[in-house]
Amino acid sequence: MRHADKIIDLITRVAQWGTGISFAVLIAAVLIQVTARLTGLSAVWTEELTRYALLFTIAFGAGLAFRSGDLVNVDVVCESLPGRAPWVLRLISAIATGGLALYLLPHAWRYVSIGKMQTSPALGVRMDFIHVTVWLMLVFLLIFAALRVLGMLTGTEDGKPFKPDEES
Repeated sequence: MRHADKIIDLITRVAQWGTGISFAVLIAAVLIQVTARLTGLSAVWTEELTRYALLFTIAFGAGLAFRSGDLVNVDVVCESLPGRAPWVLRLISAIATGGLALYLLPHAWRYVSIGKMQTSPALGVRMDFIHVTVWLMLVFLLIFAALRVLGMLTGTEDGKPFKPDEES
């Protein structure tokens, strides 16, 4: 395995683990919430925790969804075009996705920094720890879009979504 492939695999694994862990926290919080309501108790903090876990699930999962083609796509139209047009449209789409993510990163970081002055009402968590999900989502989208563009320009991939072997 090439060094670049190891780095790509590591980034993918981090995103997968982050998605899995945050989704597990989401499931646990909802189970606690439902159980508490059945017993007549009110676990107020579970509402916040489910929201925050969902944000982290999206932050880690958006790049993976881009990589696998599970984001909203118009490939029915694109792939029906003749010749090299589908490849060009996939390249333009990946460049646009990466470019927009790159443009938004500093603005998202400013949003994150504002959260240092705020805490969540029920959990008392500093909101910059929660707001970082927006920045993290953009980072993963940028990385996976850049990998697609790089792969297309070097000829190692055709720009079609990457499906891991276990999903094929």
